[in-house]
Amino acid sequence: MSDMHADPMLPLAARVRHNHHEVGDIWTLDLDLGGASLPAFVPGQFNMLSVPGVGEVPISMSGDPADQSRLVHTVRAVGPVSRALTALRAGDAIGLRGPFGVGWPMADAADRDVIVIAGGLGLAPLRPALYRLLAERAQYGKIWLYYGTRSPDDILFGQELHAWRARFDMDVEVTVDHAPATWHGHVGVVTTLIPRAGFDPARTVALVCGPEIMMRFAITALRDAAMQDSSIHLSMERNMKCAIGLCGHCQFAPVFVCRDGPVFRHDRISRYLALKEI
Repeated sequence: MSDMHADPMLPLAARVRHNHHEVGDIWTLDLDLGGASLPAFVPGQFNMLSVPGVGEVPISMSGDPADQSRLVHTVRAVGPVSRALTALRAGDAIGLRGPFGVGWPMADAADRDVIVIAGGLGLAPLRPALYRLLAERAQYGKIWLYYGTRSPDDILFGQELHAWRARFDMDVEVTVDHAPATWHGHVGVVTTLIPRAGFDPARTVALVCGPEIMMRFAITALRDAAMQDSSIHLSMERNMKCAIGLCGHCQFAPVFVCRDGPVFRHDRISRYLALKEI
């Protein structure tokens, strides 16, 4: 939690600067704190966003952590609060608490190769990590970005994916579950791309975010490639309410996702992922 506000349960007053439609039911909110300093965040952290009279939800930051002029969140309209967020327009009021949680291990990844595996909206929480990797490109070895989504029409941040591929200093591959005949890219789940990387498991860090079933298969594929659990990091999504580990809504066995995550090293939670009703 940023120290810019004494009470972590009291929202800051913000307004929508811009609300951009991405694809389907996904929108990106650009927020303004009315001249107040933006809370600094590390890639992988989240904020609690609230719509007056509707409620509050946790949303990961999806903007550039080096850009202190913008606070960006990418939201899918799936419930009352997220639908209200995506319906906001420039100038509308919004409450903000954060940032909260543990982010991606950018320092630990220095001097190592990095494979980023994203599924669907899971690319949004990984986007700040990608910005950091590319801004500090010399500090990292090889970089792979493998992204999977349902169809070509569901590809998130398409222009950026094209721009990143054109850099020639990272390997970017996109795959879709199903596609029309006009699609000439990969078809299939994103985990089928992992063997293509040919990475050295001893010097590679994996960052994984997406639907839980996709992350399970990604972990299996990474393990099959001899990667150790301690080198696999994933972002968990749970029903976070208080964001500071008090209410217990996001408890996952002995940890609280809001306080101890949402990014976890796989060896810390692997024993609990296979257990039902946790």
